[in-house]
Amino acid sequence: MAAQLDERLERYADLAVRVGANVQPGQMLFVTALHVSHAPLVRAVARAAYRAGARYVDALYVDDHVKRAMVELGPDEALSYSPGWVVERFEAMAGNANVAITGNPEPGLLADLDGARVGRARMQAAIEVAIRQLQEQTVNWTGLAFPTEGWAQQVFGEPDLERLWEAVAFCTRLDEADPVEAWKAHVTRLTARTESLNALQLDRLVFRGPGTDLTVGLLPTSRFVAAGATTAGGIPFVPNLPTEEVFTTPDARRTEGVVTSTKPLAVAGNVVRGLAITFEGGRAVGVEADEGAEVIRSQLASHEDANRLGEVALVDGTSRVGQTGLTFFDTLYDENAACHVAYGSAIPVGHTEGSDPDGVNAAPIHTDFMIGGPEVDVDGVTSDGRIVPILREDAWQLPS
Repeated sequence: MAAQLDERLERYADLAVRVGANVQPGQMLFVTALHVSHAPLVRAVARAAYRAGARYVDALYVDDHVKRAMVELGPDEALSYSPGWVVERFEAMAGNANVAITGNPEPGLLADLDGARVGRARMQAAIEVAIRQLQEQTVNWTGLAFPTEGWAQQVFGEPDLERLWEAVAFCTRLDEADPVEAWKAHVTRLTARTESLNALQLDRLVFRGPGTDLTVGLLPTSRFVAAGATTAGGIPFVPNLPTEEVFTTPDARRTEGVVTSTKPLAVAGNVVRGLAITFEGGRAVGVEADEGAEVIRSQLASHEDANRLGEVALVDGTSRVGQTGLTFFDTLYDENAACHVAYGSAIPVGHTEGSDPDGVNAAPIHTDFMIGGPEVDVDGVTSDGRIVPILREDAWQLPS
C-alpha cells in the first residue's frame, strides 16, 4: 500500500505541476496547504516542481485548530487581520506559480462556533491581493485536494481512505494511462462548448427547478470560458483539478428571483444545508437555510457588493465528479458536479475588455454554491427574446 500511495502521490503531484499550475523553469512555486496533514502531497509537489525547473518552492501550512481558537477566544479585530508577512507572501506570487491544497481532515471542527464570526474569519488584506492577481492574471495557479481519513468519513460515513483516493483519481483523470494527454483532450472538449455558447450572444440565463426560478443577466461583453487559462505573460494553466464547468461573468445588476442550492455547501468550516437565496435588482435580499444561514449572511454583509453575483457556471451530466454520485463537501469538487453561481468577485477571463465596471463585481470575496442537477432546466435567452435550451435532465443540448 505504501509503495502504491507513493507512486500515486508522485503522479498526482506531477499532474499539479505540469498541467495545473504549469510551473515554468526559473519560477518560484508557492504551495499553500489548507491543513498540516497535507504534508505528503506538499513534499511530492516540491519534488515535481524542482524536476520541472522551479527556482524555489515555498510551503505554507494552515492549522484550523489555531483558527478555532481565534474565532472562539480572539478579539473581533483578529478575525479579518492579515499579518504583514502573509500579505507580502501573496504579493510575491506575481509572476510566479501557486498550488493550493484542500481536503479537510476535521470537517466539523468549527461547526459549533458562532456562524457570524466564522464567516468573518478571513485574512481580508491578503485575499484582496489574491483577487487582484486573479484579475490581473499574474499567477499561474491551480487547486487540488488531498484525501484524508476525516474527509473520507464525511463523504462515505467511514474513514475509507482508499475509496476516496479512487474517487479523486477518477475525477482528476489520474486513472488514465496518460493523465496529461487526457487533460488536453478534456480541455479541448470544454472549449468547444464555450464556442457554441459564445456564438449565441446570450442576454441572460434562466434556471428553473424545485425551489428555483432564477434569471441571471449577462453583459454584452460576457464570454464563456472553460478549464484552461493563460497568464498575462502567456503561460497556460488549469486553475482547478478537477474542472468540468464552462462559466462566464454575469451582469451583477441583473439577477432576479429565488435559487435553492442542490448540494450542501462546505464553507468557512461549516456545512450549509438547504440554502435558498432571493435576489432583487441584482442583490441578495433574503437568505434561508436549514443549517448555516448565519455564515452566508455574514459573508454577504462583508462588503457592499458581496451580495451580488460574480460568476455563473454550467455543468452537465458527463461530469466525472457528478458521475460518482457523491457529495464531496469540498467546493473544488462539488462545484464541478452541477451548475453553480458565485457571489462576490468576477473571474476576469469571463468578460472582455471594455466591460461596464458597474456590471462586473469586484467584491473581495468569492463563494460558489451549487444550483444545478437533473431536475433543473437551463435556458439561454437572446436579446431579441429567443429561448435556447441548454440543459435538460442534465443533458447538454448544444453542439459540443
